Amino acid sequence: MKKLVLLFTLLLSIAASAQQEGIVHYTRTTYWTKMINQLTFLSKQEKERNAYMWGGRDDWKEYMVLYFNDKSSKYTYSDEKSAESSGYDWRKEQYVVKRDFEKNTMVDIIEMVGKTYIIEDSLGTQNWKIMNDLKDVAGHICMKAMKEDTVKKQKIVAWFAQDIPSNIGPERSYGLPGMILALDINDGTVTIEASRIENKKLTQELDLPKKMKGTKLTETAYENMLDKFIKEKIKEERNPYWMIRY
Repeated sequence: MKKLVLLFTLLLSIAASAQQEGIVHYTRTTYWTKMINQLTFLSKQEKERNAYMWGGRDDWKEYMVLYFNDKSSKYTYSDEKSAESSGYDWRKEQYVVKRDFEKNTMVDIIEMVGKTYIIEDSLGTQNWKIMNDLKDVAGHICMKAMKEDTVKKQKIVAWFAQDIPSNIGPERSYGLPGMILALDINDGTVTIEASRIENKKLTQELDLPKKMKGTKLTETAYENMLDKFIKEKIKEERNPYWMIRY
């Protein structure tokens, strides 16, 4: 009987440590009216231009996917089309976020201000503060965590699932004791939330493009460039998030 208990315990341990692999599907929603109202530095002309552009329409949805296994992840656009893009050939900017936790490296391909940049660096530490709040996301009970983007001056709230023991997440967020299934940027100005998780064997989905064209930067150089661009647009009283990701 004791041997059977030991065997059962061993099998449970093996099952718990089995490789997790698959795809997380996210919906990314941008609430433009809320964003514009928060940008107090916009000129009257810029506010009118923004109002004309959206015509009272507030939310804009995009679909994203996160490919993952125990060692790495890749986050990018899904092939799924939103209702907003139906009937139109909307161009998506390049946006690929790759994390390799075994090698402790990151490679991001990000298009901004009409140019493509390749950010290559080691993985840094993200300063999360874990809270006691709980909520359900895609059928998983998630804990709340918070951090601040000091470049964009954004408050970021994450909801992570401890029952999925992986420190990956959408956008450029990672480093929590569980997979991040939802993000809230600046009190709901942008939300990213998982709709479903597929457990499946991946083949080449985690691979980066074989030919990557763009200007190579370190993470510090990328942040300095972002900071300079945002400050220039603030001085011009214009919205910087027409040309960079919020």
